[in-house]
Amino acid sequence: MAAGDSGTGLAAGMFAADLASRGLGMELLDVGDGTATVRMTVTRSMINGHGIAHGGYVFLLADTAFACACNSRGVATVAAGADISFVAPVPEGAVLVATAAERAAFGRSGIYDVTVCSGDQVVAEFRGRSRARSASSHSNPGSSRG
Repeated sequence: MAAGDSGTGLAAGMFAADLASRGLGMELLDVGDGTATVRMTVTRSMINGHGIAHGGYVFLLADTAFACACNSRGVATVAAGADISFVAPVPEGAVLVATAAERAAFGRSGIYDVTVCSGDQVVAEFRGRSRARSASSHSNPGSSRG
């Protein structure tokens, strides 16, 4: 993970303080300028009544990658909105990798796409809309969430 500059350092610091994501076993694999990759293994406690991963966990993984990507430029940024399309069911034990990339940045806003894969199979596509927080709120980057 490239965490040497202030942007990637902000994203890595935010992830380190993210008890929800880390409590689910997520790992920040990489963070770059407008990008991030996060991994999570689907555990038994994440399985829904249909015997597949609950979509909320897949969304949370994608949202975490989105958060890291949109905070990678050194400005505390939060989600303004997001949506997800579930493409394939995810079984227990699957290792999911969410890869986020900035698609557009304008003013204090941005658009990010996140692809969630299990091996070579796409299981979900996520689009997040970000908003940079005001300058006065940049003093506590650990509380920022994309």
